[in-house]
Parts: sequence; structure tokens; C-alpha cells
Amino acid sequence: MASLPPTSKSLKARLNNGDTLYGIFLLSFSPTLAEISGLAGYDFVVVDMEHGHGGISQALPCLQALSATQTPAILRLPENSPSWAKKALDLGPDGLMFPLINDPESAKAAVASCRYPPAGIRGNAHSVVRASKYGLDSDYLEKYERELLIMCQVESEEAAKRAGDIAAVEGVDCVMIGPSDLSASMGYIRDPWNKKVKEIMEAAESRVLGSGEAYLAGFSRPYDSPNEMRKRGYNIVCGGVDLALFRNAVVEDVKKFKNMV
Repeated sequence: MASLPPTSKSLKARLNNGDTLYGIFLLSFSPTLAEISGLAGYDFVVVDMEHGHGGISQALPCLQALSATQTPAILRLPENSPSWAKKALDLGPDGLMFPLINDPESAKAAVASCRYPPAGIRGNAHSVVRASKYGLDSDYLEKYERELLIMCQVESEEAAKRAGDIAAVEGVDCVMIGPSDLSASMGYIRDPWNKKVKEIMEAAESRVLGSGEAYLAGFSRPYDSPNEMRKRGYNIVCGGVDLALFRNAVVEDVKKFKNMV
């Protein structure tokens, strides 16, 4: 069987090339918003199964819409689970994001969930699933590990202190620092840019960057702009959430009408 024609560069290839990537989170599970996001020019879209209402079945149409715009898709899992990882990987995302990785052991478990035996524990149905273009991509087994971006989220004070060790785990491509959960774990849920949180977060950033083993990713917030994050060395920046962007737009639209006199 002949190989299928190559598609656009993978996320990992672009990161290896020195690109800084900018993306959006999709919580609506709307294929239309996924398609618009891709057409708008985002480097990637994260379909969020942790906080969004949808699961595997709802994620598939979003991945199909993103594929039509040649926009890489990352699936954020609800938990660090081999079962969730297996089903998500079979959809063929460009990356998987594992939440609440607190130590190297849980990072190793995440990597193992992404690899076929004997290197890991991923269930094998590669000849029929979407990831291999339903078996039409004869090169899938040779390239999937090379192209898949494995992201581990650091979201607690404990994890932040071990961010360098997590980054050093073989197979972890990226460490993503979650400021909201980090601040909540430290007792500052209403004050996410508290001085203590900022110190812990910046120390975690330094540990990841200092490891030289994994890329650094994070969320932009009103108090921490994408450009500021890029200056600090972030390789991947998530700039917004579809529901929040829509909320802000409609609230502003209503205000304009209500304030007309």
C-alpha cells in the first residue's frame, strides 16, 4: 500500500524549528467554532475534554473540522488514564495533554499510555482507527511516536517544585504550567497573580527551561500577556478560550445597544 501524501509540518517539527506557537482552547465542542479557529490562523486548537462538556464522540467532529483547515488538534484528557489516552489517540490528534501531573512517575505513566508495547501499554487497533487514516496510512507506526506531542500539565505547588524532573522524563515533549489550578492549590483561587504564586510559577518555568529536555507551554491571562510569556521563553502560548471570547463579545454587543440613547 502506498504512503499517503505528506500534510503540513507537525507541531513537534515546528517547535524543533524554533517556532513559538499560539493557540486557543475549545470548550464548546462546536465544529463550526473549531473550523473558524483554524481559518483564523491559530497554530493549534486544544479540544478540552477536562472542562468542556464533551468526550470522545463530541471531539471527533471538531478534529474533522480542524483537519479540513489543516490546523493541528490537541486533546486535553479528563485525567491521566490509559483508557482515555487510548481512545483519544485512536482519533488521531497531533498532541495529547495530560492534566495534574505531579511527579515523574505520573509523567512516565502518561508516556506509556501513548506507546504501543513493548515500549508502552497502548491498545493496538492501528489498522482500523482514524489515527492511521483507517489503515490507509502505511507509515503510521513508523511516524506516530515521532510526531505526537505529549504534554504534561503542572498544576500544583508540589508539581511546580518538580517541574524539572517531569520535563526530564523520556518521552515528555512539553510541560504546561496551569496558573489557575496552581494558584488554587496554594490557597489563592481569587488572587491568581499573588506574589507567592508568581514566584513559584517563575521558578517552575526556570526548571523546565533549564532542563533542556522539554518545551514550555502555558496560558495567557489578563495579567500575563502572550508577548510577556514569549519573552520569558515560552514555546507554546494558549491565548484564550472560545466560550470566554464569545461571552465577552456578546456582553459588549448588548452593552452597546443598551447604552444607546
